[in-house]
Amino acid sequence: MSFIIVYITHSSEVEAQRISNHLIEKKMVACANIFPIKSMYWWKGNIENDDEWVSIVKTIPQIWQPLQKEIEAIHPFDVPCIMKIEAEANDAYEKWIFSEVMSDE
Repeated sequence: MSFIIVYITHSSEVEAQRISNHLIEKKMVACANIFPIKSMYWWKGNIENDDEWVSIVKTIPQIWQPLQKEIEAIHPFDVPCIMKIEAEANDAYEKWIFSEVMSDE
């Protein structure tokens, strides 16, 4: 049983919390970790250097396509970073992720 981690960048902590809460409430992800980062990237011909926030959310592989569409629909960036990473963990943790995302509670 494996799961996926989805790495999402945000312009602020408030935005990261809003999107993460939305995804948790919709039972699309089991949990989220949020932390600040420094980002450097090309944007419209210039190198940008920004303070951003990242959320790392954990979910099941079957949710990837609908999750990606949901994030794109609510994310304010023109080109949001929504990156899927396949992961494995201890059995108890993986079972917890699957039970939280797939439960109807």
